[in-house]
Amino acid sequence: MGKRTRALVALATAMTCLALVLGGCASSSYQPALKDPTVAPPTIGQAGTLRVGVDTTNPPLAGMGSDKIIGIDVDIAAALADQMGLKLSIVDVGSDPEGALAEGKVDVVMGIDQSEGGDFWMSDAYLPTGVAAFATSPDAPVPAASASPKFAAQISSKSAWAVTNEFGESALTSTTNLTDAFADLSSGTDDYVAADAIIGSYAAHGQGVDVSIVAMLLTPSGYCIGVSKDNADLQASVAQGVSDLTNGGVIDVIERKWLGTALDLSAVPQTAGASAATQEEDDGDDDGDLPSTVGGNAVGASPSRS
Repeated sequence: MGKRTRALVALATAMTCLALVLGGCASSSYQPALKDPTVAPPTIGQAGTLRVGVDTTNPPLAGMGSDKIIGIDVDIAAALADQMGLKLSIVDVGSDPEGALAEGKVDVVMGIDQSEGGDFWMSDAYLPTGVAAFATSPDAPVPAASASPKFAAQISSKSAWAVTNEFGESALTSTTNLTDAFADLSSGTDDYVAADAIIGSYAAHGQGVDVSIVAMLLTPSGYCIGVSKDNADLQASVAQGVSDLTNGGVIDVIERKWLGTALDLSAVPQTAGASAATQEEDDGDDDGDLPSTVGGNAVGASPSRS
């Protein structure tokens, strides 16, 4: 099969899966035309159904819309369940994915930041994440302290902390939301917006603001799927599913629906502070520049993910 044929097959597969996803993503009980199930109890807790835990306080990964759970994770979960020949049940597990897995409330959990981890097996990343610097031009320079850059960032967020940690308090314009932050960027009041790559891309896309990620303020990580450490069969099925959805272009299509683009942070340059922290990690220094965190939030500061 030639490269062009393989590309067309991959695109057709992605679009077919997306059509199925979009037909059911507004529902917490997505029911596609099923193929034979690839897993059954006790690998999963309910015959014929994949129970997926999400945090509905973390849009655009998962949130409430018209009294239903929607988001990027819901769409990806729908495609994963379809691959496994299963129906989908979405469960809001809030900020306790580990507890939901341990208690058997769900089979898998999504939206798990690899840098935070948990007492469960984690898949390869299906989405990138990290605190990014957004600019109105793709040719904007990587922010450097010597240039005295100005950043707009949501107050009490990890992004705001990253700005003040590397560039000082004077570099930060605190906003109550990302809508105001991107408005400041568009007006030229600030040089950059600092925000989580996924959340910032979602906010800018929703506002119709044309921006580019020009630098990472913290070392990039990724969102992955969590499975109980004792469930090797489900781990293998999830690992294969994530690989197939990634390589087949399905996740790219879903990203474009929600974010307007498919993100790849692997080639995005890091600021001097982020690079230094990465080097410390590579050298085995566990102290680093980040404060102790609980659920991704700096202890005592309670920053949001954005």
